[in-house]
Amino acid sequence: MASDSDSPWPSSSLLQRVKQKVSHLTRASKDDVKVVISPYRICPLGAHIDHQGGSVTAMAINRGVVLGFVASDDITFKLESSQFLGTTQFSLEKPRIRPPGAAVGELELSAWGDYARGAAFALKSRGYEVKKGIQGYLEAPPGFDGGGLSSSAAVGVAYLLALEYVNDLQLSKEENVELDRIIENEYLGLKIGVLDQSAILFSKQHCLSLIHCKTLEYEIIPPHQSDVESFRILIAFSGLRYALSSKPGYNLRVKECEDAARVLLKLVGRERSEPLLSSVTPEEYSLFKGELDGNLAKRAKHFFTEVARVSAGVEEWSRGDMEAFGKLMSESGQSSIDNYECGCEPLIQLRRILLDAPGVFGARFSGAGFRGCCVALVASEKAEEAAAFVDRVYKLAQPELVKHITDTPVAVICQSARGAHLI
Repeated sequence: MASDSDSPWPSSSLLQRVKQKVSHLTRASKDDVKVVISPYRICPLGAHIDHQGGSVTAMAINRGVVLGFVASDDITFKLESSQFLGTTQFSLEKPRIRPPGAAVGELELSAWGDYARGAAFALKSRGYEVKKGIQGYLEAPPGFDGGGLSSSAAVGVAYLLALEYVNDLQLSKEENVELDRIIENEYLGLKIGVLDQSAILFSKQHCLSLIHCKTLEYEIIPPHQSDVESFRILIAFSGLRYALSSKPGYNLRVKECEDAARVLLKLVGRERSEPLLSSVTPEEYSLFKGELDGNLAKRAKHFFTEVARVSAGVEEWSRGDMEAFGKLMSESGQSSIDNYECGCEPLIQLRRILLDAPGVFGARFSGAGFRGCCVALVASEKAEEAAAFVDRVYKLAQPELVKHITDTPVAVICQSARGAHLI
């Protein structure tokens, strides 16, 4: 049930395998192969508020994308992957733009190569000169893509770092956050905020990242001395790889948040302010929230209560009170269901099972809860027992869905990890 969370990631055998694959693909020496490590992420607190300029918390986990590569002699790309389908080959002399909205928030098996195109597009659109492409091999843990752990952002960041290396571009983490946003927003047509790529780029092992999405500033909140090894991250897969919901999608919820902001900003006399809920103060919201109704009232309630949970959570993390931090995490998950109206019955059921598991401090969806997985924080000494409990109970609750979980256990134990980097 549980995974080897204490093993180094990436392992030396994984790095050697990736380098060997690139060497075979390109006939380059293994010694000439560079590797980008781009982890997946979790968001304990700060659900669905990044696109409104809210502050969010995040941690990278010790699972993610490993991209081995060498520079091409020209602006061509040739990429293979263990995880995704086929070989992607293209030249920047013949750019191809994906139709807006043609991809979803997590990687489609047929579309993973478009993130390489998007990385080149993002760099060139901001005036960076791209004279060389890359030839490479991408490996990621089977079963994790589509889980709500930001596999798409991890792949986008990996391509950006590789392209920047071969083109001698020295860019900051903040600049790469913006470039990955361009891949998602401008190239793929997705109204996604900056949480995912910020978490992937900024994270430090054992620490909580506090990301201020409106300003792109971030803080690294170190753990209380007693908490460095006190918890593990439990990822629980639902078996749902495609959205099981008739509810409107992500982009509509973003619009509803913006519409709520417009109503509130008009009431406070700032119609020309950017229509984001972060443009409204908590005091102004308290004064005028009664003027909102329906979905706009729910979306605004989620935003402002989640902002308060993030602030309280940072304090509890710093004090080392994991039980209080976990309680806030669970409240965040409930607000996502009640006020942001995310989730479907299997994911809601899986979250309840996690909350009943021994040693679990708190749990929520990882993503919107229409497919993929839930994430929990669990006491280290109870992690194995909790993973076994979730595996056993969810298999009884959803025997048909569990049949789709073939590449990974139902419950996987992870640890926090450092952010994306090149080795």
